[in-house]
Amino acid sequence: MGKMDSIELKHFSNEHMDLLSSFQLPEEQGKFTSLPINFIEVTEGQHRIVILNDNEPVGFFLLHSTDRVKEYSDNQNAMLLTSLSINHAKQGKGYAKQAMDILKKFVSDDFPNCNEIVLAVNHKNIAAQKLYEKVGFQDTGRRKTGPVGEQFIMNLML
Repeated sequence: MGKMDSIELKHFSNEHMDLLSSFQLPEEQGKFTSLPINFIEVTEGQHRIVILNDNEPVGFFLLHSTDRVKEYSDNQNAMLLTSLSINHAKQGKGYAKQAMDILKKFVSDDFPNCNEIVLAVNHKNIAAQKLYEKVGFQDTGRRKTGPVGEQFIMNLML
């Protein structure tokens, strides 16, 4: 069936920690996202999701069902996606796109109440914007000022 089937999304567990904490990002990406090592502690409503390729962690993101979502959407059932990263050594293989392609099903299965995923992407982060558009996210027209300038708020209806 080819490589597509080997990408999976799983909830974080401690077995992933060593590899996740060794993730590295080039500086120009680091300013747009956060490394998984920053999320050893999470609060209620923050869900750490690991992108696995053949059971090896290659990427990571957070899904929030916290009050923070209200800054991005008026929808009570929306979740916020943040801190998507693919370990630098594993970039360029299409893992982020494959992960985002299966995100809808993952969220529908694991968070059945959720019917919208929202995210903020920096106006300078063209690669991320293209990725999210490819997998069905749309620009909501909302804007937010982030740590490195204007962010577009995008969403994906489930």
